[in-house]
Amino acid sequence: MSRVAKNPVAIPAKVEVVISPAEIAVSGPLGKLNQALSADISVTRDGEQLLVKANNETQHARAMSGTVRALLANMVQGVSAGFTRKLTLIGVGYKANAQGSTLNLELGYSHPINHKMPEGVTVQTPTPTEVVLTGANKQVLGQVAAQIRGYRAPEPYKGKGVRYADEVVVIKETKKK
Repeated sequence: MSRVAKNPVAIPAKVEVVISPAEIAVSGPLGKLNQALSADISVTRDGEQLLVKANNETQHARAMSGTVRALLANMVQGVSAGFTRKLTLIGVGYKANAQGSTLNLELGYSHPINHKMPEGVTVQTPTPTEVVLTGANKQVLGQVAAQIRGYRAPEPYKGKGVRYADEVVVIKETKKK
């Protein structure tokens, strides 16, 4: 069995979990998330924790038990505390402005970029060069952050572009004659 799946997922007080054979639903103060379950995995509730077990000893079932356990832990954390991703804009004239559910970016192109946020993701711009994304679904939040970073990825010579707040860009040395 996966070593990750052996650890139970603790359920906080404000989180409700509904388990059915085909899917599991987790709801809390920040929203509701669903996850489909395969026939190789069984999820049981034992008091205030969730236990994930592989139904058979195939390699796929063991691997999926660890994956489902990690997804459930992220769902429980997402609906109770939420997730946050911070992006930083580095470059002259690079700025961001949040208007409702749209992020307006100026990244050195001849046109502004308007990125519409999906359902469940909120955007804030505390300063013109900072973007803070928050949401309950970790996968959707990471995908949105990657799309925004993809508009102008950090280049290796000056480090200009959109980068994650904790990202380290190694600056290359220019060519010498």
